[in-house]
Amino acid sequence: MELFFEQLPIVIKSLNVGFLQTLKLFFVTLIGALPVGLLICFGSQSKLKPVKLLFRFIIWIIRGTPLMIQLLIIYYFPGLVLKNNIWGGDESGRFFASAVAFIINYACYFSEIYRGGIISIPVGQDEAGYVLGMSKSQVFFKVKLLQMIKRILPPMSNEILTLVKDTSLARIIALQEVIWAGQAFMKGSQGISGAIWPLFFTAIYYLICNGLLTVILGKCEKKLDFFR
Repeated sequence: MELFFEQLPIVIKSLNVGFLQTLKLFFVTLIGALPVGLLICFGSQSKLKPVKLLFRFIIWIIRGTPLMIQLLIIYYFPGLVLKNNIWGGDESGRFFASAVAFIINYACYFSEIYRGGIISIPVGQDEAGYVLGMSKSQVFFKVKLLQMIKRILPPMSNEILTLVKDTSLARIIALQEVIWAGQAFMKGSQGISGAIWPLFFTAIYYLICNGLLTVILGKCEKKLDFFR
């Protein structure tokens, strides 16, 4: 027990550094995937058939393959196949590659949620907007957008909570997020080796983060209750 309390400050400090990397990846992915997902959604609903088929094909590929494989391809393919290591070998390069993979992956999932929200709005609202002289973009942003947000918030919330946990997959390309930091003490880190309990401690970080997000997203849903 005495050894545990001696090691605890070292472990907590290391996990805090790893969790900051986890949070950084989470927020960068969210900020990037939300608008990109909307653009992909518009592309998948384009009236131009080649454009529509292209975006539907991309969505099919991304949703049909594991995120871990996508991370490995995005990080290693340029260097091993194209002989041009665009990411470099340092931590910032691994983070950038992880962010690109996560944004592409989650943008495709978000695009399908957006599409479901858009088609759930009655067509009569579009027609009413056009009768009033509104353009297609005005109908979307002034009439349909907030209603769509209300409808997509529950499934979007689920994806956001999943994203927090999925950030742990970035360790496959050696990004030093929180689970990487916890696992390092099993192999040997900062004078500590053979310790498995720091790895279990990482679950507390995820529980706290997802708990806070659940509360925030729940309040957002209540704010939009007036659309019932």
